[in-house]
Amino acid sequence: MMNLKPSKLLENLPKQFFASLVMKVNESIKNGHDVINLGQGNPDQPTPKHIIKALQNSVENPITHKYSPFRGISSLKQAIVDFYKREYDVDLDPEEEVAILFGGKAGLVELPLCLCDEGDTILVPDPGYPDYLSGIALSKTVPYTLPLIEENHFLPDYQKIPQEVLDASKILFINYPNNPTGAVATSEFFEETVQLAKNNQITVCHDFAYGAFGFDGKKPISFLQTPGSKDCGIEIYTLSKTYNMAGWRVGFAVGNKEVVSAINLLQDHLYVSLFPAIQEAAAAALTESQDSVKELLSLYEERRNIFIKGCREIGWNVTAPAGSFFAWLKVPNGFTSSEFADLLLEKAHIAVAPGNGFGEFGEGYVRVGLLTDTSRLEEAISRLKNLEIFLNI
Repeated sequence: MMNLKPSKLLENLPKQFFASLVMKVNESIKNGHDVINLGQGNPDQPTPKHIIKALQNSVENPITHKYSPFRGISSLKQAIVDFYKREYDVDLDPEEEVAILFGGKAGLVELPLCLCDEGDTILVPDPGYPDYLSGIALSKTVPYTLPLIEENHFLPDYQKIPQEVLDASKILFINYPNNPTGAVATSEFFEETVQLAKNNQITVCHDFAYGAFGFDGKKPISFLQTPGSKDCGIEIYTLSKTYNMAGWRVGFAVGNKEVVSAINLLQDHLYVSLFPAIQEAAAAALTESQDSVKELLSLYEERRNIFIKGCREIGWNVTAPAGSFFAWLKVPNGFTSSEFADLLLEKAHIAVAPGNGFGEFGEGYVRVGLLTDTSRLEEAISRLKNLEIFLNI
């Protein structure tokens, strides 16, 4: 037998945070427990019927069975341009300022490979989406974490970044509405971000995965609405959340044409774009009726209100998220994030994601995904109410 072993590159990849959580949940289910799984971010609603119909119609056309153009079909790129103009009044060039992605995650992981050399620094939020670190590991770059704390509305404080770190930095990742905190960004924050980027020659990557979900009548703003943003950065959008197309793996990067060109060049060497029928269905999602998006936002807001109200009624002092489909909740005194998450799974059969899985500054919180029926959320509140820690409040 050959003594094969993985490359050092693979050995140095970060461990998948959610893998251990899934194992714990599955073990609890295997033991006969009815687990209410609020620990993951997989949308629970079906893809809207008109998008499925567009896919079905496209699949019937033999033209879609051939290789797609390397950089995507023109109709999807034009649909993206039209979407950004309609939703954010942002003008884009479909050929130079749009890159089609195999889901938003692909772009987030690819970007360091496109723009960085080994040893460069990348600024990442803490807590933040764990897969930012995947691209950093693959590119052999160095992460510098930006604490997101409640006192600063879960926005990074750029004034606290040492100048020597800024001088070494090539990319800044930001993400609003934010996973995991549910915070939203202000126009003033984005203006400050543009200024920081221009002053220090840093490329901004705004992860806009939850762009459709802002609560209390406040629509999240696009980074590209900020004057000067296209000079220094891009925005990555996925159809996974807005249109319940998580399994379809389709997203896009828009903005700075040099960055878009770099992404396209790397992807030319990795694969030949997405299945054309999926691209045509994505174009339909972006350009046809948006009623399903409005209904989905209403559903998530209803779930948020029910869950947050229930938590407060049992004495758990929690803050309602302003956006996304997550709630970021402080754990009761006397527990670490992991201890509290384990307690909920063991005693109440409720799965949540411990905050320390999103970074050092996630300690003391758990993330709850509002991705189950309201009846299950109400059942979760009922189970929490019966826990000793809440009975004593």
